[in-house]
Amino acid sequence: MDDGDRERLLSGAHHDPHGLLGAHPVPDGVLFRTLRPFARAVTVVADSLRAELNDDGDGFFSGVLPLRAVPAYTLLVRYGDTAGADEAEVSDPYRFLPALGELDLHLIGEGRHEELWKALGARPMTHQGVTGTRFTVWAPNARGVRITGDFNYWDGTAFPMRSLGATGVWELFAPGIGEGALYKFDICLADGSHTVRADPMARRTEVPPATASIVTETHYEWQDEEWLAHRADRPVHEAPFSVYEIHLASWRPGLTYRQLADQLPAYVRDLGFTHVELMPIAEHPFGGSWGYQVTGFYAPTSRMGTPDDFRHLVDALHRAGIGVIVDWVPAHFPKDEWALARFDGQPLYEPSDPQRAEHPDWGTLEFDYGRTEVRNFLVANAVYWCEEFHIDGLRVDAVASMLYLDYSREHGQWSPNERGGRENLDAVAFLQEMNATVYRRCPGVVTIAEESTAWNGVTRATHIVGPDGFGGLGFGLKWNMGWMHDSLDYVSKEPVHRKYHHGEMTFSMVYAYSENYVLPISHDEVVHGKGALVSKMPGDWWQQRANDRAYLGFMWAHPGKQLLFMGQEFAQGAEWSEAHGPDWWLLDPSYEAAVDHRGVRDLVRDLNTVYGSTPALWERDTVSEGFSWVEGDAGEDNVFAFLRYDASGSPLLAVSHFSPVVRREFRLGVPDQYSAWTEVLNTDALRYGGSDVLNTDPVKPEPVGSHGRPASIQLTLPPLATIWLRPA
Repeated sequence: MDDGDRERLLSGAHHDPHGLLGAHPVPDGVLFRTLRPFARAVTVVADSLRAELNDDGDGFFSGVLPLRAVPAYTLLVRYGDTAGADEAEVSDPYRFLPALGELDLHLIGEGRHEELWKALGARPMTHQGVTGTRFTVWAPNARGVRITGDFNYWDGTAFPMRSLGATGVWELFAPGIGEGALYKFDICLADGSHTVRADPMARRTEVPPATASIVTETHYEWQDEEWLAHRADRPVHEAPFSVYEIHLASWRPGLTYRQLADQLPAYVRDLGFTHVELMPIAEHPFGGSWGYQVTGFYAPTSRMGTPDDFRHLVDALHRAGIGVIVDWVPAHFPKDEWALARFDGQPLYEPSDPQRAEHPDWGTLEFDYGRTEVRNFLVANAVYWCEEFHIDGLRVDAVASMLYLDYSREHGQWSPNERGGRENLDAVAFLQEMNATVYRRCPGVVTIAEESTAWNGVTRATHIVGPDGFGGLGFGLKWNMGWMHDSLDYVSKEPVHRKYHHGEMTFSMVYAYSENYVLPISHDEVVHGKGALVSKMPGDWWQQRANDRAYLGFMWAHPGKQLLFMGQEFAQGAEWSEAHGPDWWLLDPSYEAAVDHRGVRDLVRDLNTVYGSTPALWERDTVSEGFSWVEGDAGEDNVFAFLRYDASGSPLLAVSHFSPVVRREFRLGVPDQYSAWTEVLNTDALRYGGSDVLNTDPVKPEPVGSHGRPASIQLTLPPLATIWLRPA
């Protein structure tokens, strides 16, 4: 063997180890060569043939056998000093053809492999009649790549991979390695140095802070066929959609996925939420990031169990009639030296321009959305969660930071796009491709944008070009951050001052139909000194709870879907901490104020119950025909009243009163075709902790014109409360 080839093999810098190792026809027969460091002897075994190879030094063994063709063979490797001691009979990894097909390579090269997880990473399989694991990794700038793991004592010398040409993919089928094996990739960089990296496509990882990837395969048998069969029956924006957001690791600290499956579905179903939204599940090294700094994009975090354990949780939620949304983070990734950053020694997943690569807010790196392979990595990842884990929705984090080149950057820290604008055209194209691919492949799945700017067409179809010259981004829903900020600012004011901020509660209706909205009271609003929802409210404890209940009633009635973060359903007063989760002790009957917290939770349950049975509250969320103001200008009274309509025109009247007084005989105009109105929900009810000022009897309209309508009713408005009425 050429000295150069020998050195490159030993240093892990060879691009074609299969051309040198394994069995190859030569004029005198068949040349066998293997690289087995620390072995004392290697014998070729083929049928009745047993031939010990020559020890060539440095772990190389070779020999020419007088054979006409390459036989099926194994290697008998001895590590002990005497025959029969510490021997292992193994298949030679270098006798196999590539285990990755030409179509896979073509699709990877084109950036169009929508099932990329089936082509890259570690895949247990039977190849040429032998069981083992196919390892593949994309590292186009590497001089060589080796597999290192617990199966070779973390010395990858004997496991160099081969380059599969211009795609930048490296491959090795390793016989005898199966599920549970730990591994990483030892990458030889352009300067000859090495970096050891976790698999970007790993589908299972070690529990942090350990960082190795784990060979895995799913054996889970799903039982949610009925859920999936009917998931797409009704468009999400025309269906009830009430979301309970949770941080899974701290909802009940210490529980596994399977233990959560015994508790979470029952709790969420009891409260009437239609969906849960899980803060990022993908593997992340730092728990304090809440999952938003991802290193294992294809691996559910191992903190709570295996990928199949997570499937079991999703399955249990589906069988309880609850949809599952996960937070997905394609905006950035951390700089950990064992993960994606400068993966093969050069910027690979991140842009080569440092100004474009650095995310100024979080000390992380942005993805290079203009690179086809990176875009493919992310698009396939979105599909992966939906298809492999039956996820019903992806809430895409930090969309605004992706869309703008000048996001959190000062003048001189960014360069305009080819049109001279500040839009990140590559990110726009990526989001459009991701949404189009997910909606095409996964019927009934919804994508949701956390997008905090006025970008036009976030929930517009990708093929419809807007006035800004861009097609829609193609999301199904968008978080209404404006409504959240304005409404929270309003309710945080003392009632006597609210009249000066009345427009903050009505302004959302100016743009309510520009997108398909979700109204979010998320984790971001109850951390970092912002205070829990009930703690934002002014007044004493009774008034805080009353304000909280009135606000929730207003939120559930307002056009748009709704999302509430865990702990807020029972008026937890403290901010959320990922270290200990919700303050469940507040609900303990032995706690003297438990009835107060249980009352708010009972209200949330009833809000969801009435909401789910009242199409007027969700069927026409995204069209103006589903809403009509009755009273939007009563700033002196702190009153808001509006009608919601279902597709058949049947209404619900919602009245919110944000003053701590009782208003009697408050007149509101109503449609005149109904003989009476019945109160179906009152947040001031005694069972919720209120003062029990109710409209107990049906309220009959009078032929007295009001608010532009020929008929009107007179209501008693409870203090700091929202009431809902329907035609009797």
